[in-house]
Amino acid sequence: MSNTVLGKSLSRLYELYCENGGRVTTDSRSVAAQSAEHDGVGPIFFALQGENFDGNDYARQAVADGAVAAVVHGKMPRGVAADSEEAHRYIVVKDTLAALQELAAHHRDMLGLPVIALTGSNGKTTTKELMARVLRTRYRVACTKGNLNNHIGVPLTLLSVSDQDDVAIVEMGANHPGEIAALCAIARPDIGLVTNVGRAHLEGFGSPEGVRRGKGELFDYLAAHGGTAIYRSDDTTLASMIAERFGEGSSAVAVGYTVAELGVSAAAGTHDDRLVIVADGAGEMATGMTGAYNLYNAAAALAVGRYFGVEPVDALRAVAGYEPDNNRSQVEHSANATGNTLYKDAYNANPSSMAAALDNFFGLPVAGRRVVVLGDMRELGDFSEAEHRAVVERLSLQPDLDVYLVGPEFTKAAGETCPGHVQVFESSAALADALKRGEVTIRDAHVLVKGSRGIALETLYPLL
Repeated sequence: MSNTVLGKSLSRLYELYCENGGRVTTDSRSVAAQSAEHDGVGPIFFALQGENFDGNDYARQAVADGAVAAVVHGKMPRGVAADSEEAHRYIVVKDTLAALQELAAHHRDMLGLPVIALTGSNGKTTTKELMARVLRTRYRVACTKGNLNNHIGVPLTLLSVSDQDDVAIVEMGANHPGEIAALCAIARPDIGLVTNVGRAHLEGFGSPEGVRRGKGELFDYLAAHGGTAIYRSDDTTLASMIAERFGEGSSAVAVGYTVAELGVSAAAGTHDDRLVIVADGAGEMATGMTGAYNLYNAAAALAVGRYFGVEPVDALRAVAGYEPDNNRSQVEHSANATGNTLYKDAYNANPSSMAAALDNFFGLPVAGRRVVVLGDMRELGDFSEAEHRAVVERLSLQPDLDVYLVGPEFTKAAGETCPGHVQVFESSAALADALKRGEVTIRDAHVLVKGSRGIALETLYPLL
């Protein structure tokens, strides 16, 4: 292993990984609990470095709490002599993150199962959850937990896959060029899916075309390694990306699908304003998700299920049974005196997902007051002011709507000329104070809450 020093090899590290049941962690605080749960045998602790922390500082405590080994960078932790009895519990490497990634890539090579990778500007996590539920009707499935989809999360996901699993689903996120390619080099997917290409992470990718190229790195990998791309063929952007990469004579395969060809459509919103799927031969199926746009996430899961031989009716039931619990596409009726119905979608936001959420909200067949609480869209760089101003201008033309905009970007975009139905707050805390003081009252309303995670709009839920 080129990354290691002091004679510790990748094979030895992998032996330790296998001997302790395939458990690793980057959080020293979790070691004691894992050790207690597994008869005193803890995970391997990887001492990662960050801008404001050094995992080496926590390595000795991790070992004391039961870690079978601690992978540290550069040298032994302070106070541990190289020739001491304690020293054998540490593996010293040049770069602990690289060691984690190399271990994950090695484990992936040892796995005799297909790996599905998915990325996209919007809908990644929801599609991943739906795919997992569809495939679990027939297979044992390991998949990314939450949205651990970056250069740390993807290795941790791969290392959570066991030889008892039949298929693995790996979500990949990125906000800069080259990141998807790097994740593919670790996960080495056999099958890939890009949900869509939208105006997300423009600051890191530089432009919409940069986003297209960045997401296309998954297709690049599949085309170069004889993989299979599953894509929505009536999405002109995705179709052109496929055409650029999957030509005649290639060992790679592109499998297209459309919502119509899968025999599904979205019914008018009923069942507490949730998405209702109409399936050929199966009638209507109410899902746990709000938003007609989730039909495309469901269709992606159905297409993957079809590729893996899942019975269509089983796949549809799996989709219908999914209840979001991750602050995405959730509908909740307030249990308190406000009487509001909340449409909770405040985990992430970009111009594409914001437009889709607003389109869906305006199209809901519900009566009564409508309110939108929108937070800043992060990571837009030079495009930020124009994109926020476009949202403000759209909402300014909706006088029957009560609008509350939150965050410095919306504050700047709104300026001093907002109409009376639009109010602007510098932060979620400022809007919370206004709600508590009664300066803002939101009751008996349908309320869309949408914004980037950094704005913390979810802190407003108890008041709404």
